[in-house]
Amino acid sequence: MSKKPKLSTREAAAYLGLKPNTLEIWRLRSRGPRYVRLGSRIVYDPDDLDDFVAANSINTRDTGYDRVGAGK
Repeated sequence: MSKKPKLSTREAAAYLGLKPNTLEIWRLRSRGPRYVRLGSRIVYDPDDLDDFVAANSINTRDTGYDRVGAGK
Protein backbone atom coordinates (compact mmCIF):
# COMPACT_ATOMS: atom_id res chain seq x y z
CA MET A 1 0.00 0.00 0.00
CA SER A 2 1.36 3.37 -1.00
CA LYS A 3 1.90 6.39 1.21
CA LYS A 4 -0.49 8.42 -0.96
CA PRO A 5 -3.55 9.77 0.82
CA LYS A 6 -6.39 7.26 0.84
CA LEU A 7 -9.63 8.07 -0.94
CA SER A 8 -13.17 7.84 0.38
CA THR A 9 -15.79 5.95 -1.62
CA ARG A 10 -16.99 9.22 -3.14
CA GLU A 11 -13.44 10.26 -4.07
CA ALA A 12 -12.59 6.82 -5.45
CA ALA A 13 -15.76 6.81 -7.54
CA ALA A 14 -14.87 10.22 -8.98
CA TYR A 15 -11.32 8.99 -9.67
CA LEU A 16 -12.75 6.05 -11.65
CA GLY A 17 -15.58 8.00 -13.26
CA LEU A 18 -18.24 5.96 -11.47
CA LYS A 19 -21.06 6.64 -9.05
CA PRO A 20 -20.32 5.91 -5.38
CA ASN A 21 -23.23 3.48 -5.37
CA THR A 22 -21.42 1.35 -7.96
CA LEU A 23 -18.48 0.84 -5.60
CA GLU A 24 -20.86 0.08 -2.73
CA ILE A 25 -22.65 -2.59 -4.76
CA TRP A 26 -19.35 -4.07 -5.93
CA ARG A 27 -18.18 -4.32 -2.30
CA LEU A 28 -21.36 -6.18 -1.35
CA ARG A 29 -20.71 -8.60 -4.22
CA SER A 30 -16.98 -8.97 -3.43
CA ARG A 31 -16.09 -7.31 -6.72
CA GLY A 32 -14.30 -4.17 -7.80
CA PRO A 33 -11.04 -2.65 -6.60
CA ARG A 34 -9.33 -3.51 -3.33
CA TYR A 35 -10.38 -1.44 -0.35
CA VAL A 36 -9.59 -1.14 3.35
CA ARG A 37 -12.10 -1.01 6.17
CA LEU A 38 -10.92 1.26 8.99
CA GLY A 39 -13.57 0.89 11.65
CA SER A 40 -16.71 2.09 9.90
CA ARG A 41 -14.77 3.89 7.15
CA ILE A 42 -13.99 2.44 3.74
CA VAL A 43 -10.93 3.82 1.97
CA TYR A 44 -9.20 3.11 -1.32
CA ASP A 45 -5.53 3.36 -2.20
CA PRO A 46 -5.05 5.19 -5.54
CA ASP A 47 -2.47 2.57 -6.59
CA ASP A 48 -5.10 -0.17 -6.09
CA LEU A 49 -7.53 1.79 -8.26
CA ASP A 50 -4.90 2.09 -10.99
CA ASP A 51 -4.19 -1.66 -10.73
CA PHE A 52 -7.91 -2.40 -11.02
CA VAL A 53 -8.18 -0.30 -14.18
CA ALA A 54 -5.09 -1.94 -15.68
CA ALA A 55 -6.35 -5.44 -14.86
CA ASN A 56 -9.64 -4.68 -16.58
CA SER A 57 -8.16 -3.05 -19.67
CA ILE A 58 -8.86 -4.83 -22.93
CA ASN A 59 -6.31 -4.81 -25.72
CA THR A 60 -7.51 -4.32 -29.27
CA ARG A 61 -5.68 -4.65 -32.54
CA ASP A 62 -4.92 -0.93 -32.36
CA THR A 63 -3.46 -1.16 -28.83
CA GLY A 64 -1.14 -4.10 -29.29
CA TYR A 65 -3.52 -7.06 -29.60
CA ASP A 66 -1.48 -10.06 -30.72
CA ARG A 67 -3.41 -12.87 -32.43
CA VAL A 68 -0.55 -15.30 -32.01
CA GLY A 69 -0.45 -14.77 -28.24
CA ALA A 70 -4.21 -14.49 -27.80
CA GLY A 71 -5.64 -16.84 -25.22
CA LYS A 72 -2.37 -17.36 -23.39
